[in-house]
Amino acid sequence: MLSSGSSTDSITQLDDRIMKLHRWLSSHPYSHPERRYYLLNLANVRLDRLNLLHTNEDLDNAILHFTEVVLLPLHPSDKTGSNVVLCLSILAKALLARFQITRQPGDLESSIDYFHYLLNLDLPLGVRKDVTVGLVKALGSHVELEVGNTTHSTEMLVLCRELLTLDSPGGHLVDAIVILKNLAVAASGESWEEPLDQVIEYMREAIEMCPSGSHSASTALAQTLTIRFMQTHSTGDLHEAIVLADRVIASQPLGDGQNKDKLDALFLSAELSVLRFSVYENSQNLEGAISRIRDSLVYHPPGHNLHSILIQYLADLTKKRSSYFHLTMHPQSANSDTSQEMGASAPQLIGTSDGGPVGWDATFHIRGACSLTTIDQQIQHLEELLSGTVTVTSRHEEYLCALADWNYTRFDRTDDITDLEKSIEWRQMQLASTQRSLSLHAHLTDLGFDLFQAFKRNHRISFLEESILLLRHVIKLGDADARGVVHRLALGGLHRCLLWRWRLIRHREDLDEAILLLQMSINHECSNPPDKLQDACNWANLARRTVHSSVSTAYETAMSWMERSLVFAPTLHTKHAHLVAIQETNKMPLAYASYRVEIGHLEQAVETLEQGRALLWSEMRGLRTSIDQLSVANPALATKLAITNRDLETVTMSIPLEGNGGTDGSSAQGEGGMDMFGQLLKKQRTLLDERDILTSKIQALPGFENFLKTPSFDTLRAAAERGPVIIVNHCEWRSDIIITLHHSPPFLIATPKDFYDRANELADRLSDTRKKHRLESLQYQRTLCSVLKGLYELVGQPVISKLRELNIPEQSRVWWCPTSVFCSLPLHAMGPIPSQDKVKRYFSDVYISSYTSTLSALIKSREPGEQTSDLPSLLVIAPPDKSLPGVKEEIGVIKQVLGGSIRNLILEEATSENAAETLRHHRFAHFACHGVLEAGKPFDASFMLLGHNRLTLLDIVRSQLPAAEFALLSACHTAELTDGSIADEALHLTAAMQYCGFRSVVGTMWAMADTDGRDLAHYFYQSMFSSEDQRVPYYERSAKALRDAAQKLRRERRVGLERWVNFVHYGA
Repeated sequence: MLSSGSSTDSITQLDDRIMKLHRWLSSHPYSHPERRYYLLNLANVRLDRLNLLHTNEDLDNAILHFTEVVLLPLHPSDKTGSNVVLCLSILAKALLARFQITRQPGDLESSIDYFHYLLNLDLPLGVRKDVTVGLVKALGSHVELEVGNTTHSTEMLVLCRELLTLDSPGGHLVDAIVILKNLAVAASGESWEEPLDQVIEYMREAIEMCPSGSHSASTALAQTLTIRFMQTHSTGDLHEAIVLADRVIASQPLGDGQNKDKLDALFLSAELSVLRFSVYENSQNLEGAISRIRDSLVYHPPGHNLHSILIQYLADLTKKRSSYFHLTMHPQSANSDTSQEMGASAPQLIGTSDGGPVGWDATFHIRGACSLTTIDQQIQHLEELLSGTVTVTSRHEEYLCALADWNYTRFDRTDDITDLEKSIEWRQMQLASTQRSLSLHAHLTDLGFDLFQAFKRNHRISFLEESILLLRHVIKLGDADARGVVHRLALGGLHRCLLWRWRLIRHREDLDEAILLLQMSINHECSNPPDKLQDACNWANLARRTVHSSVSTAYETAMSWMERSLVFAPTLHTKHAHLVAIQETNKMPLAYASYRVEIGHLEQAVETLEQGRALLWSEMRGLRTSIDQLSVANPALATKLAITNRDLETVTMSIPLEGNGGTDGSSAQGEGGMDMFGQLLKKQRTLLDERDILTSKIQALPGFENFLKTPSFDTLRAAAERGPVIIVNHCEWRSDIIITLHHSPPFLIATPKDFYDRANELADRLSDTRKKHRLESLQYQRTLCSVLKGLYELVGQPVISKLRELNIPEQSRVWWCPTSVFCSLPLHAMGPIPSQDKVKRYFSDVYISSYTSTLSALIKSREPGEQTSDLPSLLVIAPPDKSLPGVKEEIGVIKQVLGGSIRNLILEEATSENAAETLRHHRFAHFACHGVLEAGKPFDASFMLLGHNRLTLLDIVRSQLPAAEFALLSACHTAELTDGSIADEALHLTAAMQYCGFRSVVGTMWAMADTDGRDLAHYFYQSMFSSEDQRVPYYERSAKALRDAAQKLRRERRVGLERWVNFVHYGA
């Protein structure tokens, strides 16, 4: 605001004075000695009126009057001569003010000339400060007027430094800092590094001299540091900018949303966090950005001019989070996707960096959804805009970038090579106009990718060679400069290019470099654990295919990242979604085991399969690891570990109410503006860090060196203490059958070359027939019979031969530890076995079969517990259900067979709450109800209880039943994998019952007939409780009891094949 003094006159009074002054001036000649005095008064009154009404007319008249004052010749009797300097200063400011309204260059040039003239005079200190600041502002406006012209930058810096030397700088320095920031913004697209360094150095010095609370100066410095970061990739600049913004935010009163400094800092903090994520893409930066955006949205509500920008950032970031953690998008997130046709509004789609950090492409998800007509409209509009811009400017560069992107989108749609060639042409022009370091990295990478695509289309080796050169240059720049996400993308692109060239000309150097690039990508700071795992698996596969010397190292690296990538997801649901998303990667442990078999390391192969399968169960068992010995050695550490494990288990088994938070900024927020998922993730990361520290301390104790480490074969062989464990490794590289014994090395059974394909065919045939036909149908009976025969030829016959060779007596117990498709195949029922007496015998008639998901699970099921010799108790959970009339007979049979030999409780009013609680007080459990699967949702597999209440797999997993021994699950699908689940994870109700404490569990591989529950219970309990050998625990009798019951179902009840094969035994 321009000031003439401290007038308190009203508008009427000012108008009256103006009229009187005009009357005097019109009645006196131009040469009158007092004319200057009256003109000066009139100019000042106009300024007073301007300050009240803000009219352009008052500003124009004030300038006119001050100009006349300055130009009037000085009369000997005129006493206003000393005011000429002040008049000239006000005139210069007024001209600058009018320029900012009208943008007329003449006003600005005159303002600068007047300020320059004044500074050549011997001015009082206060006036000199005022004039210096005015000139700095005018020069800054000149830079903004002529974008790219930084000729005044040196003079501005000199003037600003002069301000530092003046006494009591006050607000002048704040003004100078903000002006220099605007200069930096105006020149941000140019090669201006040296002056920018000087600007930042000046700003730091000036802030030290500014009055406390000069937050706009700190914000300006943060913005200027951001501009330099875009040019130099200095992470220190980005970090300092974020710290400065946070300091401004923290210094303002809590809840003071009207404070402009705080509002500016909140928005800047959000933008900086988005920039940090877009350049250094990882989950930590992602969550930080989401949190800061939510903080800013609190103070930028709907209707605020920045609200829509923040909402767009939040929408894009929550989509990225959904991709990271495989979350279901919040409905508002889906609605925020502007993927609908834009039609006439096409020009709004262009999406240059206005409103967002450079490198943040706000339209990438829109371009792919546009019609070809819209794409063509975009290209035409961009070409028109480009023709009106000055070359080698940031705007010119942005239009070239957008043109390249839209032409590539057109190529993606049309597959027309001319569109790709046009994209390449635009990118080459863009590269020539690029000045910013960050843009240079990105443009080189984009051009390299486009050239690679062109090579794949036309096979011109020159395109491949140029792509390799460009991408190598990007990587070299990154190694010497910054290693952001663009650098990581370049690593992947160069890896692919080199592999293509290696396939063409077989230069070993290309292969070695391609593998080295994968290693660099794994170690890259912008690579998340799932990405590292994928790169490690690609490395292992490539190394093995090419017989590269790094194959063992590659597999070890992949195994390490497989576990760490699982920890990356915070809950069981997100962990499982992660495993589903990387199904091909899940085969890696099987491949590594096959490789170890190939080189003769059978024991290590067993260790590998144990380490890489049933990862979810293994992780959860680690949270319930026994601390009995640790409590003796170090009670304090044991207590801390127990608390941390308990809290971590709570987080892992939680289900956030909002999987991904809303994208309108309205979802529930907690500490630090985090949504519910963000809070969950932060808590999990904190607990994991605490657990790692505790584990390290425990492993430093004598005798605890192997605490929570992957078990060795010497430990795992304990699984075979009661009988052989037969591991079937189904792998595309090679498949193997390994028999593990307790007191000897493992034994290998060779498999035919077509073993892998034949097993797949058997599994597919059985699955397809089940989907098309009812289980009791003749078609399914025939298919099951054929599959069991095929399994016997493939697995059963060689296993029986090897067991006999190893002197394992018939009727001994054996445990199957299957992988891949064998997890859904009935190995226990393979056959019939050819015999001379023509009696049909199946594998279970020769050896008593049980299953285990891992060797560790089997060892766990045999650990000493709270078993007693007193009368056991059986809980029967059998809610009344008209669709299961056989349940009443099943309950009657249980009472009849058991009589008074055991205590039993029939729980008919069963709900998920009382069922889980009542299970804690019984050693045995019998479920007689519906079993339900939910496709793609293994944790929702459940027992149907009273009133459609469900006891889900997750409810069971949350339970801890240390006294439990045995459970019979007389319900459908209890040992069946949910569609869309991972075979090697064994996520079914039977495994869940075993995990929560039951040592042995009988389940079903598919649907069961209602009457089979009655018959199975009769034969099973009759066999289990009639044993004369009281030294054998009840739970260890259950496998033989199931075998005996299945035989009687088959021989006495003459049930169909699918009905007795259905029942399987898991555990001890």
